[in-house]
Amino acid sequence: MSEAATTTAHSEESLARPQETIRRLIQGDLASLRVLIGLALIWAIFQFENDRFLSAQNLTNLMLQIAATGLISIGVVYVLLLGEIDLSVGAVSGLAAAVMAVLNVKHGWDPYLAIAAAVAVGMAIGVLQGFLFSRFGIPSFVVTLAGLLAWQGALLQVLGSTGSINLNDPKITGLTETFYSDTVGWIMAVAVIGSYGGLLLLGHRRRVTAGLDGESVARLGLRFGAVAVVTIAALLVFNSYEGVPLAVLILLAFVVGMEYVVKRTSFGRHVFAVGGNAEAARRAGIRVNGIRVAVFGIAGTMAAIGGIMAASRLFAVNQNSGGNELLLLAIAGPVIAGTSLFGGRGSVWTALTGALVIGSISNGMDLLALSSAVKFMVTGGVLLLAVLVDAIARNQRSQTGRV
Repeated sequence: MSEAATTTAHSEESLARPQETIRRLIQGDLASLRVLIGLALIWAIFQFENDRFLSAQNLTNLMLQIAATGLISIGVVYVLLLGEIDLSVGAVSGLAAAVMAVLNVKHGWDPYLAIAAAVAVGMAIGVLQGFLFSRFGIPSFVVTLAGLLAWQGALLQVLGSTGSINLNDPKITGLTETFYSDTVGWIMAVAVIGSYGGLLLLGHRRRVTAGLDGESVARLGLRFGAVAVVTIAALLVFNSYEGVPLAVLILLAFVVGMEYVVKRTSFGRHVFAVGGNAEAARRAGIRVNGIRVAVFGIAGTMAAIGGIMAASRLFAVNQNSGGNELLLLAIAGPVIAGTSLFGGRGSVWTALTGALVIGSISNGMDLLALSSAVKFMVTGGVLLLAVLVDAIARNQRSQTGRV
């Protein structure tokens, strides 16, 4: 090839790269990048309006605020991957928290046993709703809407005439009140960065051994560097206030663990298959109903865990637990962050990034002392925009023949 031809080819390739990036952004392949850009913009706007927004204290409080919502959103992500919806997660979280509080405070149960019982209640509810949906063909919207009403009534029944129960056990309140020292934080950071680097190298070596194309050294270095920078930056912020919060570690552990399940196990692949095309999955030998029941069981379990975390942070359970805008935020977060409402596309990481986006908007508007009416309208507008982007991305993929 002549020098001129080579130069032309390189020019065309350089021109194609921005166009390819834009195309992938539109089609939803780079949803995480889109969310990070949006999050950076949101943070810049609120920092400009109030210089306390990016303070270590406020960012730490922001992470504590989103812990419960993020945990509930993990289960919501699994349901969304099926192309279904669960409107009962807020009520289930409140009921599970009430069960824990009653068993611990009124009946003197060990806090860990009370927590385990609350999680079991959430799981049982999820399995029940998944069974009704899959076995009788009732739309998940209807089943979980009925559950929303029923579990709110159960919450009132469990709480009884008092209507509110204060939590005093340090093992329960400590879930959101525990902070680790700077030294422990650095040890954790080194362990996380080192483990991630080891996993990157192991994955690269396995691909090369299997005769597959491995990622370039530059790309591996970029991924490793990004995780290291984010980890160290987060640690510096936490250490500037009270230390690394246990609640954040719990949230991250569940996000990483559930992401591994959905992306690296046969169960996770079956979830994507059922969400993409249930009939094709059935013909491929996948137990579609079993997957659906299991996914709703996961949603109920994560709702219970999120409810426990919310109760721990508020030191109490009352008739409004699991209510207000919790359901909206738990579902809106993953959708805003890129998990498709149409099923078959998404990531558990969207539970975290979506909660960050929603939480940042709410936190920033609180700092600006905006009214609840404005907060609801802004959050609703952001959700509608995310759904429109998802629909446009789906249409673009359909036109190009991609799933």
